[in-house]
Amino acid sequence: MKLVIANKAYSSWSFRPWILMKALALPFEEELIPLYQPDTASRIARYSQAGRVPVLIDGDITVWDSLSIIEYLAETRPDLAIWPRDRAARAHARSLSNEMHSGFMPLRAALPMNMRRAPKPVPHDDDVDTAIDRICQAFIEARDRFGGAGAFLYGDFSAADAMYAPVVSRFHGYAVPVPPAVKAYMEVVMALPAWKEWHADAMAEPWYEPRYDDMG
Repeated sequence: MKLVIANKAYSSWSFRPWILMKALALPFEEELIPLYQPDTASRIARYSQAGRVPVLIDGDITVWDSLSIIEYLAETRPDLAIWPRDRAARAHARSLSNEMHSGFMPLRAALPMNMRRAPKPVPHDDDVDTAIDRICQAFIEARDRFGGAGAFLYGDFSAADAMYAPVVSRFHGYAVPVPPAVKAYMEVVMALPAWKEWHADAMAEPWYEPRYDDMG
C-alpha cells in the first residue's frame, strides 16, 4: 500500500491514517507532497480528483479522506482490532471519531496543528473553550466506560486514538489546560514510537507557512 500525505508539521488529516498504520505495524510506502507550493495542486491531482490528501493506494483501489482510509483498513485487516472488538465500545468509538471528523471547527481554526510549535497558549473565544471541554469530557467518558486496564481511549490503541491524535498535538502545542486524566492520556499518545517518528520528521521539514508558524 502507498499513503500520500502532506506536511507532517501541519497536516492533521494525514496524521490520522499514518499514525494508525505505523502503530499497528501495517507496511506501506509513503509519499509526502508539501502544501502551499507552486506544484502542490498538480501533484495531488495525480492521486485525488478531490484535490486533497491523504490518499491510500492499494493496488487498483484508491481511497481518500482520513476516516474512509481507516474504515478501508479495518475492512481489509479484520485480524487487527482497528476498531474495538466489543460492539458497544466499537459503536461509541465510531461515534466519537465521526464527531471529530465533522465537528470542532472553532478549535481547528483557532488552534491549527503545528507539530513544531513550542507549547504556548494563544487567546481564543468561548466556542473554542466549549470544544475543548467537550473533547475532554469525551476522553474521560471513553476511558471510564471502555478503557479498562489499557492506556488508550478504548483500552488498546485504535482508530479513535488515531482520529484524535491531532487534537492531542493541538492541546500540547497551545498549552491547553486539561484535567489530569486527559493529560495522562496525552502523555501516553505522545510516547508512542509512531508519534515520535512523525514529530522528528516534522521538525526536519524545510517548509514553513506563516499562517501557522507566526501565531505567537
